[in-house]
Amino acid sequence: MATSKAIPADVLEHPAISESVRALARRGVLHTYRKGTLLIQEGDVGDTIYIIASGRLRTFGSNPETGREITYGTYGPGEYLGEMGLDGLPRSASVVALEQTVCAMITRATLEAHLRDNPGFAFELIAKVIRRARAATMSAKQMALNDVYGRLKFLLESLAGAPIANGERVLGERITHQEIADQIGCTREMVGRVLKDLETGDYIGKQADNRLVLRRPLPMRW
Repeated sequence: MATSKAIPADVLEHPAISESVRALARRGVLHTYRKGTLLIQEGDVGDTIYIIASGRLRTFGSNPETGREITYGTYGPGEYLGEMGLDGLPRSASVVALEQTVCAMITRATLEAHLRDNPGFAFELIAKVIRRARAATMSAKQMALNDVYGRLKFLLESLAGAPIANGERVLGERITHQEIADQIGCTREMVGRVLKDLETGDYIGKQADNRLVLRRPLPMRW
């Protein structure tokens, strides 16, 4: 379930939201989504994009016959989703709220008006689509060519930030064992076993806010 209203200025003040994205978001309508709300259904046709002001969204694909899912990515403030549906074809992925999330919903007509007034934003939008396509290609490559540990190592290293003073790298967001399993295509139990071994070997740890920390470079093999 979602509630909607016009966007107050302070909602878009998160430091992760760029000024160009903030300018577009101000043209939209604010929606608040409860945890578990499905914003986009794979296979549906839609012409809206969602700019995240707060909270987190997950994009995923599913097989109705088996009930299995694969996570394509999780996104937070400053990111926007749904741009792949602007071509008028069915949506290629579903989007669900991982926690209470506030988004600015932008229709295609609103986006077109924004591009007329701010043509430079078209390049940012194109760059976003290219980055998503590259990420999808890399994900497919990792799934095809790596074992479970190789995929886990790639995911953790891609989510980790730059090294801090002691050389450790902190993941930019909290991520559960199930979320990791959904992204790399294995069971939650397997993820738990590998992470436990890495923790025992002092390769990883946790911060007070439960974000994972890469204490030193992960081993090539598990």
